[in-house]
Amino acid sequence: MTEAMYLVLAVLAGVVLGAFFFGGLWWTVNRSMVSPQPALLILVSFLLRSVVAVGGFYLALQGGWQPLLACMGGFLVARALLTRIIGKHTPETASEPLRISP
Repeated sequence: MTEAMYLVLAVLAGVVLGAFFFGGLWWTVNRSMVSPQPALLILVSFLLRSVVAVGGFYLALQGGWQPLLACMGGFLVARALLTRIIGKHTPETASEPLRISP
């Protein structure tokens, strides 16, 4: 396999990692609103998402710094894509500022 193919695979791996990380974040935030133990859900979700993402970056690093950089780029691409996709399905009231009454 050529070096360019490794970089393409690293970008795709980054997109998958980013989709897992940020999709999991979105799921966690939505579920924490109705969960009986939201703090535990948020903590476990954060640990799981972080371990998977860091593990994926570590595997990409085994090929050198170029695949790691490509993987991180794919991770950020997934963030941008999910922000656009999920943002379309968010209620318009979510964009209003939070008002705290005294």
